[in-house]
Amino acid sequence: QVQLVESGGGLVQPGGSLRLSCAASGSIFSSRAMGWYRQAPGKRRELVAAIFSSGSTNYADSVKGRFTISRDDAKNTVYLYLQMNSLKPEDTAVYYCNPTGPFDYWGQGTQVTVSS
Repeated sequence: QVQLVESGGGLVQPGGSLRLSCAASGSIFSSRAMGWYRQAPGKRRELVAAIFSSGSTNYADSVKGRFTISRDDAKNTVYLYLQMNSLKPEDTAVYYCNPTGPFDYWGQGTQVTVSS
């Protein structure tokens, strides 16, 4: 059974920090590259950070130097994290975790709002 559960979002002032967590349950995730995506109102969903099973990472230019992705692979669950620092109002979005390749199932996401 496959399950993706994101948490850790909230309201934060500009310049603040948040740490998002994701539990990706199912053996299908264990060897796959995983990513954090976000979707702001009226915009397309975008990939902001990715991490491979080797631990190597990639970031969108808009978050490079501010966000850090990490993962912890357990037996049938991949725990994915996104440390977000120096947050900006344009980071406001619903954040999702998902494999970086095609995948039909999405979790509910977690809302991040950056506002004073």
